[in-house]
Amino acid sequence: YGKGVHLQDITAVSAILEDPDAYIGKTVRIEGIILEVCAKRGCWVYIASDKQGQKIQVKVTDGEIVFPMSAAGRNGVVEGIVEELNISKEQMIQYLKHLAEEKGQPFDPSTVKDERMIRIVGIGAEIEE
Repeated sequence: YGKGVHLQDITAVSAILEDPDAYIGKTVRIEGIILEVCAKRGCWVYIASDKQGQKIQVKVTDGEIVFPMSAAGRNGVVEGIVEELNISKEQMIQYLKHLAEEKGQPFDPSTVKDERMIRIVGIGAEIEE
């Protein structure tokens, strides 16, 4: 998918999430189980971390890469640039509300904390069959 995966060294998702400042702006290769796929356009996936309970979003330019819904549950390899989104608490609430609506799930805005959003801007990907 996209421009493919060229980096050989794997960066642990946990390493990115635990020290994001060391990775922001850098191109990385991550691997893990694809937990979720954007149901509307296939424009993002969440990849499980190597540590329980952690995940990271991989966002791609709409239409440039389209992740198939069948990717969920399969191993994914992604190359991309780590970025931090500067989002206010209100913007985070709107974003999470949008995700919940896409999945047909209830949403409680009181659960939203003011937090950093670290994600990967996907350049290329491979999904195991």
